[in-house]
Amino acid sequence: MPQASPRGIYLQVSESLRQKIESGDIANTLPSEAALMRSHGVARNTIRRALKALEADGVVESAPGSGWHVARGGDRRSLAERMTDVITEDSLSVGDTYPSEAKLCERFGASRTAVRRVLAQMEGNGLLATVHGKGRTVRALPTPTVRP
Repeated sequence: MPQASPRGIYLQVSESLRQKIESGDIANTLPSEAALMRSHGVARNTIRRALKALEADGVVESAPGSGWHVARGGDRRSLAERMTDVITEDSLSVGDTYPSEAKLCERFGASRTAVRRVLAQMEGNGLLATVHGKGRTVRALPTPTVRP
């Protein structure tokens, strides 16, 4: 791993693991934290942050006593992609109310922190607007993406 980076090293590690999972190099159980530390040349805390980021996106899940496993949920898209697709899936138009944080947590089985992170990203991208006391509304429709 390069030492100097504008992005957090844990994000680079999580992206590397995500690519290995998507390509099938990692199919079921992830290597131990110690093995990941050696292969990426980083500290245990960096590995744990990377794994927690993947867990928040629903890519991996922790099984106490047996380590980290690839999540077997049907949807392998990131939380950001799934939350952006809510606009299309729920047929929301510009000005419509976007679902609450609580409903999004329940819908995606994600933590409030992960949901808030993605909501902030969506607001930054101009998709949502927040009105104090009123919640979030759709500000723009997402551009269609082509998935392989």
